[in-house]
Amino acid sequence: MTTFETSEGLRHLLERLADAGHGAWSTDPEAAELMVFTIQKYRSLAQKHHCQPEDSAAAAFEAMRTDAVRRAHDPWAVVTRAVQVTMIAEERANGLLCSPAQARRTQVSCHHDARRFSDSEANLLDFHPALRADLSAPAAPTRSPDLPTGAFEAIDQAIALFVALGWPLNTATCALDYIAARLIECGNRATTHAMLRRDHSARALLDLDRPAWATLLRLTLGAQSPGLKSTYAGHGILLQLLIGDNVTDLLADDELILEISQTAPRAVRRSEVA
Repeated sequence: MTTFETSEGLRHLLERLADAGHGAWSTDPEAAELMVFTIQKYRSLAQKHHCQPEDSAAAAFEAMRTDAVRRAHDPWAVVTRAVQVTMIAEERANGLLCSPAQARRTQVSCHHDARRFSDSEANLLDFHPALRADLSAPAAPTRSPDLPTGAFEAIDQAIALFVALGWPLNTATCALDYIAARLIECGNRATTHAMLRRDHSARALLDLDRPAWATLLRLTLGAQSPGLKSTYAGHGILLQLLIGDNVTDLLADDELILEISQTAPRAVRRSEVA
C-alpha cells in the first residue's frame, strides 16, 4: 500500500505539494501516482452517475488543492464527498442541458431532465396543451406602436442589434437570453451584473474572453458606477429599449456601435490555425 492511500499519508503528500509551490502537481511523480489511484478509486462512482472516471479525478484534484482537505480529520472522506457532489452535478447538468455550476443551484436542479418529443409515444398535439393551436380562434391583436416595448421584444431587438454589428447569431442569442434569465432571478441589474461578472462557466460556454464578457455585461445591464446611474451608459441597452428607445436610437451612438463591433467574436480561419 502506498502512503497516500491512508488519510494521514494523503495529508502528508498534500502538505508537501502545497509547500512546494506552483508546478509541484505537474512534476511530482507521487502526485501522478495519486491521480492514477484516484481514477481507479472513484471509477465506480463516476460510472454510477454516467460520467467518465477521469471526471472524478478532476473533481478530486480540485478538492485536494484546498486547505479544508489538508486540515480535515479524514482527508479521504472529504475528497470522496466532494467527488460525489461533483458527479451528481455533472449528471444533472447533462440531463438539464446546462452547466454543472447551474445544476448545483436548487432553483435549477429541481426541474426534470430535458425530454425529446420522440421519446414519448403520445401524439405530438396531445403531449402538452401549449402545442395545440385553435385555428378557429380570432388572431391575436397586433401591438400598437404607442405601447411600450415588452421584455421579450427588448431582448429580440438587442439580439438583432448585436448581430447587425458582427456578433454571430447563436452567440448573441445565447448570451442575451442567459443574461435576461439571470436578471429575472436576481430582480435588479446591479446584483445581476455582480453575479454574472464572476460566472466563469457561462463565459467559457459562450467562448468569450474576459474583456468581451465584461463589455457585454456593461452594455446590456449598464455601467455600475454611481456617477453614471442616470445616464444612457448607466441604463444599459435593455433598459433603454424598455423605456422607449429603439434600435435606430441606439445606432446613433457611435461609441456604442464601436464597442459592440470590436468585441464581436471572430471566427478563426483555417490558415490561422495552421
